Formats: sequence, structure tokens, C-alpha cells
Amino acid sequence: MNTEIRNLEPKALWNNFADLNAVPRASKKEERVIQFMVDFGKKLDLPTKVDKVGNVIITKPATKGMENRKTIVLQSHLDMVHQKNNDTNFDFDTQGIAMTIDGDWVKAKGTTLGADNGLGVATIMSILESNDIEHPSIEALFTIDEETGMTGAMGLEAGWLNGEILLNLDTEDDEEIGVGCAGGIDITASKSYNPVKTPDNVEAFKITVKGLQGGHSGMDIHKGFGNANKLMNRILTEIKKVASIAEVDGGGLRNAIPRESNAIIVTNNKEEFSTQFNTISKAITEEFKSIEKDIEITFKNCEKPSNILSKQDQNTLLKVIYAIHNGVFRMSPDIDDLVETSNNVARVLVKNGEIKILCLTRSSVESGKYNLVNTISSVFELAHYSVKTSGTYPGWKPNPESDILKVLDKTYQDLFGKKPNVMACHAGLECGILGKNYPEMDMISFGPTIKGAHSPDEKASISSTQKYWKFVLEILKRIPVKG
Repeated sequence: MNTEIRNLEPKALWNNFADLNAVPRASKKEERVIQFMVDFGKKLDLPTKVDKVGNVIITKPATKGMENRKTIVLQSHLDMVHQKNNDTNFDFDTQGIAMTIDGDWVKAKGTTLGADNGLGVATIMSILESNDIEHPSIEALFTIDEETGMTGAMGLEAGWLNGEILLNLDTEDDEEIGVGCAGGIDITASKSYNPVKTPDNVEAFKITVKGLQGGHSGMDIHKGFGNANKLMNRILTEIKKVASIAEVDGGGLRNAIPRESNAIIVTNNKEEFSTQFNTISKAITEEFKSIEKDIEITFKNCEKPSNILSKQDQNTLLKVIYAIHNGVFRMSPDIDDLVETSNNVARVLVKNGEIKILCLTRSSVESGKYNLVNTISSVFELAHYSVKTSGTYPGWKPNPESDILKVLDKTYQDLFGKKPNVMACHAGLECGILGKNYPEMDMISFGPTIKGAHSPDEKASISSTQKYWKFVLEILKRIPVKG
């Protein structure tokens, strides 16, 4: 691992982050990182346990003089989004993240960095192993599978925690204090089709859309980034009179705005196809030139597929994807600049007689969430797609009278000379879910500045991490006394 990373300040935090990033930890494949955390707790001779879903809880008693303070829960999630650029040769199942420093930023080489939420995990590890940090009694909660369903938070039963205050370390702007978040739900639409034999007198081409920014499908949904699935659909619609679709493979994880899409088409009129392709490609590039500077839309010859979609199935598919809402659906009428409800058309797969389209719908209002689900499902059902919803989780309602909010607000002002931005976010934090079984727990969220989470452009600010670490240490000193 890059020794430059380990020499950054605060060294304890960056060294623990480097150790953590050496462990593969994809969502739903957390076995190795769970064992890593168990070994870490046992090495420190601290009580360590794992619940039935795989959450790890490590407890540490208060330091001398802090015994009368409220017990706190320090919480972060162990899993990370595994995304890489197409031209990056990397195996997430066997390799640790390769990190590098670029000015004030720590980045990964062609992959996601794992700062979401690895810096939070590393923070907690550093506090647990310290001998000179003042703190009250701590319950360190490391949850699993936050990124693809929040099943760790959902599976944490009542009775495992005794803390009165929860500090969630999963906010991605060091000037923000999170007091609320959106809930979410997965939508999966599928349909079978009868493949048609590919005609003899055609050429086959692979169309590629790539180089988009991507990003977090909640935190970045309002920024107007290109969605590779929607852009590919525009292209295929434009050329549909002279081309037939054989395959489409776009996007990846539900919580990542899709950066890339590929389609295989056949045509018996290359000249007309090329003209129409160039026209729509130029139009899209021009539309997005100020925000998607690296967009690439290309086609090249490929092996002729054995089957294609019928014209009817093709037309229905294109209209369905066109009609599905993508992006911001409603802004909050109560909180300035907060996205209330949105949808991400995350994955489109068309191949071998099967169509599958995956979405993630988010909202801080439960009724609003299901309103958009019904809107999207209606489109699919009119086209005779099978629609299933899963993985629903609630939002986190802000509590402006929170005692721990008052502590963080004052601490931030004392340390940095200005007020923090107290806000809700359009992402799925675990606080809302954890609050179902621990309704009396006072919760807050904060963290260092991270950009480009869920994409290979993810980067963590070094100076912000230092600022955040100072903030954490002072918060620990100011935890209120027991009631």
C-alpha cells in the first residue's frame, strides 16, 4: 500500500483506512471485512460481537473522568461500492484498493476509493485503539450492506445497543451536519421476448456511451449529469428505422448514476445509420458539453449476433425507457434546495430473450416515494412488464430540538468560527432505519469531504479529513452527562 497515504495526518486514521482498503468489501460479500473487524476488536481485548446478519459491535469503556457522560454509538458501514473504469484491469474480489495522492486529494487508480464509508470506519478504529483520546463509553457499530439494501441496519434488533446518542460518520461534506435523509425502494421490471433470427444481409455494430461522470444516485441526482441508459435509449430511438437491437448492457449498481452503456445493433444501410448516429451523437455531446466534458459516443464493427428483437418488442422497449422518469421528481417545499423525490434508471439489460430494468426510487416523504413508484410501475405495466419492488427503507425525520445537534452546532462554531450547514440529504443514511428499533436514540450525521462517491472519480480531501478529525475529538469531550 502507498506509504505516502500512511504518512498523512492524522496518521492513525489514514493507517487504519489503508489497512481497511486492503480488504475486499463489496456489499453482500463482507465476510472478510467482518472477520477483519472481529480480529481488530479482539486484538485490542475489547468486547466484540457479531449479530445474526453480520453487524459487528465493539464496546470500549469511558476514559477516566468521562464515566458520567452518556454512552455513545459510533456508527459506520463496512461495505463499499465496487466500480471501475472499463479500461482498468482490477479484481475487487482479490485486490486491495490502490491509492494515490493528487494535491489535497486521496484517490484510487481507476476504481472507487472506499472513503464512503471507509473513512468513518477508520475513524472509529482509531478511537477504539487510542490510549490518549478522551471519550465516554462507546459502542462501535459497524453495519453491513448499506450500499445495496441497508440490510445490516434493518437486521439490527432491539437490545443490542444501550447508547443514548448515535454519531453516524457517513456525511460527505465537512461543513454539513445531517439531521435527516431520504428513504428508498428498489424497482425491478422484467419481460421475456421471442428473439428473431438475424437477417443475412446486415452488418453488426457495437455502440458505446462512456466517459460520463456518474456519481451518487441520491447526492448527485440534481446535478444534471448524463444517465448512460437514457442517452443510449435516445440514440437507439433515433436510429430505429434503419437498425435493429440485438443487445443492450448499461449501468450497474442501483445507487450509482450509470456512466457507461453498450448496445449491439444490426443494419442493412450503414450509410444512413452512420448519418443518423452522428446527428444524435453530436446533439447529445453539445447538450452536455458544459457538464460532461469527457463523454464519448462511438460505434465500431462487431461480430454479427444470431438473434435480434422484433420491431414490436424493440419499439416497446424504447418507449418504455423513454417514459420512465429519471432524475429529480420533486423538490422539498419545506427545506431549501433539498431534493424530496427522485428516481435513478440504474441498469438496463437486454439479451437472450430477457429484458431487465432496475431503478432506485428515493424520497424523504413515504407517500411521495410510493407515488413515484406507482408512476414508474404504471409505465411498465402498460407495456406488460412484470414489476417487483424490494428493499424499502424509511427516511429519517429531522428533529430540530435534538440535544446532540446543539452540541455539534456549538462545537463547530467554537472550532471553526462559523455556523455549519444543518440539513437533510437526499441519500439513504442508516439513521432512519436504526431509529425504528431505537426510537429514543438521539442521532446526528457528519463526516469529511468526499467527492464522486460511487464512481471511479471518488476522492477524499486530506485537509478536510484533518478538520473533521479535530471536530470528532472535540465532540467526544463535549458529550452531555447522563440525565
